[in-house]
Amino acid sequence: MKTIAAAALICLLVALALPLLLAPSGQQEASPSPAGPSADAETEFTVLTGGEVLTVTMADWLPGVVAGEMPALFEPEALEAQAIAARSYILSRTRTINASHPQADVCDDPSCCKAHSDEAALRASWGDKYDEYWAKMLSAVRETDGQYLEYGGEPILAAFHSSSAGMTEDSGEVWNSLPYLVSVSSPETAEDVPDYVTTVELSSAQFESALRDAYPYISLDADPALWVEGTELDSSGRVASLRVGGQDIPGTEAREIFALRSTAFELEYSGGVFTFTVTGYGHGVGMSQYGANVMAGMGAGCEEILSHYYPGAELVG
Repeated sequence: MKTIAAAALICLLVALALPLLLAPSGQQEASPSPAGPSADAETEFTVLTGGEVLTVTMADWLPGVVAGEMPALFEPEALEAQAIAARSYILSRTRTINASHPQADVCDDPSCCKAHSDEAALRASWGDKYDEYWAKMLSAVRETDGQYLEYGGEPILAAFHSSSAGMTEDSGEVWNSLPYLVSVSSPETAEDVPDYVTTVELSSAQFESALRDAYPYISLDADPALWVEGTELDSSGRVASLRVGGQDIPGTEAREIFALRSTAFELEYSGGVFTFTVTGYGHGVGMSQYGANVMAGMGAGCEEILSHYYPGAELVG
C-alpha cells in the first residue's frame, strides 16, 4: 500500500510540474497584474467643441490641450507643469457655471478657456515629427496623472500666458484678485522668446479710427501730438491706464483697441505716426510658458516651476 501511495504522490507532483516545464521561458514567471485605471481616465467633464457638447475624460482630452497650448520642443518639466496647470484649470471650471457656455464645463476657444488640437491639426503642424511630439504630450500628462493645484481645498483657476516682461501680472489688474495669482518674477528674455518685442505703427487716422470704435464721443485735439497725455503703470510695469483726450482707458482695453500682444507697452508719437513697442505676449497672469521653459532649462523641476508661478497653491494628487 505504501508503494502505491508513494507512486500516486509522484504522479501528482509530475502532473503539477509538467505545465511549468513545458511553458515557454518568458511565461515561467507570473506577469505583473495590470495597473488599474488612472485618475485622469476616471475624471469626466463636458467640453464645447465644433458647436457640440461632448463628454470626455481628462486622459483623452488633456494631451490635446497641452499640445495646443505649449510648443512641443519645450523641456519635459515645462510640459509637465503645463499639464498640471491645464488640469487644474479644467477641474476648477467643473465647479462653476460658465456664462459663455453654461451647457459645458469648458470649451476649446483659447480666448475663453483653453486651446485643444486634434490629431489632424497636429499632423499638419508637426509633419514627420508627429509621433515623437505626441509621445511628449502623452508623457507630460501620464507622468502627472491626477495631479492638480489647489488653494483652500479647491482646484485653482490656473491661468497661464505665453511670455512676460520680467514680471507676471497680478490677477486683480485684469480680473478678480486671487491670492495665488500675484505678480512674480519671470526669467525669459528676447533670447528665449520669438517676437518677444514687437511694434505696432498706426497713422493718426488709423489711431483715431480704432479709438472711436470703442469711444465714439472722445474729444481729440486738432493736433495728434496732444492726444496722448500719459500712461500709468501698475506694479508689474504694465500699462494700467492710458490717458487719451481726457479719457482714462484701462490698459487691458487699450490692448484690445489697438491689437497689441500685451499691456507691457510704450507709446510714442512722431511724424504723424503712433508707435507701440510691446514686450511679451498674453494677459500676463499666472504661469509664463516661456518663463517655465527657461526655468526647466536651468534645472528647475515641475513642482518648483508651479510653486513659483502659483505661490501658496498646493500640489495634490
